[in-house]
Amino acid sequence: MLSGLELTILLLGSAVLGVVAFRSFHLPPMLGYLVVGIVIGPHALGFADDNATTHALAEFGVVFLMFSIGLEFSLPKLTAMRHIVFGLGMVQVLLTIAATMLFGWVLALVLPQVINISWQAAFALGGALTMSSTAIVSKLLTERLELETEHGRRIIGILLFQDLALVPLLIVVPALAEHSGNLLATLAWASGKAVVVLVLLLFIGQKLMRRWFQIVVRRRSQELFMLNLLLITLASAWITERAGLSLALGAFIAGMLISETEYKHQVEEDIKSFRDVLLGLFFITIGMLLNLRLVLEHWWLVLLLLIGPVFLKFVLIAALAKIFRSSTGVALRTGLALAQAGEFGFVLLNQAGGLQLVDPLLVQLILASMVLSMLAAPFILAKSDAIVMKLSANEWMMQSLALTQIATRTMATKKHVIIAGFGRSGQSLAKLLEEEGIGYHALDLDLDPDRVSEARAAGAQVSYGDASRRESLVAAGVHRAAVLVITYASTPSALKVLHHVSELAPTLPVIVRSYDDTDLDKLRAAGATEVVPEALEGSLMLASHALVMLGVPLRRVVHRVQASRDERYAALRGFFHGVDDAPDAADHLQVRLHTVALPEGVKAIGRTLDWLGLPDLGAEVTAVRRGRNGIDTTPETVLQAGDVLVLRGAAEALSRAEGRLLQG
Repeated sequence: MLSGLELTILLLGSAVLGVVAFRSFHLPPMLGYLVVGIVIGPHALGFADDNATTHALAEFGVVFLMFSIGLEFSLPKLTAMRHIVFGLGMVQVLLTIAATMLFGWVLALVLPQVINISWQAAFALGGALTMSSTAIVSKLLTERLELETEHGRRIIGILLFQDLALVPLLIVVPALAEHSGNLLATLAWASGKAVVVLVLLLFIGQKLMRRWFQIVVRRRSQELFMLNLLLITLASAWITERAGLSLALGAFIAGMLISETEYKHQVEEDIKSFRDVLLGLFFITIGMLLNLRLVLEHWWLVLLLLIGPVFLKFVLIAALAKIFRSSTGVALRTGLALAQAGEFGFVLLNQAGGLQLVDPLLVQLILASMVLSMLAAPFILAKSDAIVMKLSANEWMMQSLALTQIATRTMATKKHVIIAGFGRSGQSLAKLLEEEGIGYHALDLDLDPDRVSEARAAGAQVSYGDASRRESLVAAGVHRAAVLVITYASTPSALKVLHHVSELAPTLPVIVRSYDDTDLDKLRAAGATEVVPEALEGSLMLASHALVMLGVPLRRVVHRVQASRDERYAALRGFFHGVDDAPDAADHLQVRLHTVALPEGVKAIGRTLDWLGLPDLGAEVTAVRRGRNGIDTTPETVLQAGDVLVLRGAAEALSRAEGRLLQG
């Protein structure tokens, strides 16, 4: 039997090999973790046992996953998503449990010699099968740049409620294993403990958290900050576990409390490496549970338990999303993304097995089907667009309508600038073009519909479209444009845009942004008129300021900088990359613009800007749009329903200001 250290080394080494292999074939690393677990597990090569050490590592992975989810959980965001989370999400969980109980009852009637489960066991299995994989789906949506799309928000909303539903399910399932006479008493006692613990953590913890973090941060020690972060996460998990709840709940509450502080973004970056590594070990332990021999012996039953729940969840979630006023395409994409099993389903399944609610053979068969569904999830998501197109003819019409809207907005423009990407760089460029009286039209790369709608509400000429698609460029008037500027630093996407431009408008100048000069020759060969490496431009500006401070005449400094640019950066191409060259700067400290629309019924309606006191929160109102016109932003301005406020400030200040506007 391996020692704890030997087992950890084995898991880490196997994880590295698995991720390298799957990344080489452009497959998600989660698949690599699951396959590695299957291979080294006790039911295959037998290198690692399913013991207490592996379970401890897996629990740490779940703890940090729930902590990360808690960081994204805030009251303003929950209020904005309440119809999805507590509407669509709650109905999905309840109906999936009910449908699973019905499905189990039918199977017991058809195959009484094979499957015969009680309603308590069916409820526990329904709770397990209702879960979808937050880790897999959120990771894949992030990689596919779909996290902030319409279907992405619905998917995350449902996943959030599933994660929240885990807590009462972990309380109810053990109660169901008790005798029927003790059921209500057991539920009441468990619920009472949960309420007491939640009140202590949420209300007392919220008051202490910010003050404690301020004390720690004043010590100016990154090591102390990390130790404090780990202490709070694990201590919260320990408190809830000691109260008879789950480790995951405590970690979630800790993340939620920190999300209300100004240290949220720093914590997200610091915890990311711990979360990803431990979550990978969690998936390895899940793969170790799969008994391939059992799957082969009962392959037809495993196939039935795989296809049945996956098809049921897909149909149910797609239908519910449609009922909740989603388009057909969005509903189908939501159903496809959430059809698979989830990591918390294994927690509930293991709990039901340990309480002897479910036969051990059935637990193994369901476990096998759940692992296989998670293995299939990345492939289903990768083909989701093609599947939706085949299932919904209306999706073609919706895409055509989007292109038509872009074409309508740009039909009367000529000699304009097409801006690909409307992030900070794109918005800065658009502002300069407006000041010079030059027309432009921006296409946001299908990253953030909220950014598009907010910018359009503030008067920007921007459309929701993908500049790397040939049709979007044609609709934006690429044949009539004077120049095209790619404002995001993504070489693969930029190469797609350049390929289409070379076919549609070969004489159109294209300016491309890049992080550094690594792909300079590749982009120039693809047709880029100019490539602007931001790291190189930053170094030139640093050098110019330093020379001026040292007394070098400004004219000579300008000449030297221009000469360096004229040399096409050849002398600097071989610089050595270091850890500080990563592009992910402290984005949360940057001042940005954010628009907030005031719907009917919010507290800000009828109030003056002075009464709201937004400057006290660090946010400035730069403009107020009412209908098609802007109005004065004096302190006496009274807000009305339908007004759109343009706010300026750092991320945390904007979040607090939005909360005050919408909640009072």
